[in-house]
Amino acid sequence: MKNKFLLCTLAAALVACGFTATQMFAAEGTAGAPARGHFLKRVAEKLNLTGDQRTQIKAVLAGEKDTLAPLLATLHEARKNLRAAIRASDANETSVRAAAAKVAAAETDLAVERMKIFGKIAPILTDAQRQQLADLQQHADEFVDNVITRLGSGLGD
Repeated sequence: MKNKFLLCTLAAALVACGFTATQMFAAEGTAGAPARGHFLKRVAEKLNLTGDQRTQIKAVLAGEKDTLAPLLATLHEARKNLRAAIRASDANETSVRAAAAKVAAAETDLAVERMKIFGKIAPILTDAQRQQLADLQQHADEFVDNVITRLGSGLGD
């Protein structure tokens, strides 16, 4: 249980630094949880957080839990509503744009909160750890860029 809390803590730190927020609040036992846990464990090892850093980050995140949970719930609901708007039998550009605008507003609110959390967590990390985190984000962005490129080139086949 302690390891799961640490992984959730690290996931929240990654969210604060730009990774996807859904990893932090994914339900236990869902498909993909083992892979997510393995990924987060590797990130924790790469950052080599000290016990004191872990304690400080846990305190920051514990203080933000009540703010993050409703923001993530709002974003999830907005995304579900957007999917429903797209698939509706009477779907039209106006309804889809309205639903997409709600997703954008929810993502904006979450981005502001991530910025605030990052502002609290970043000083806990060393310069080297912050650089490692930036490098991990860059690697993730490159991975997604490559997937998009492969998807785009595969559409013409």
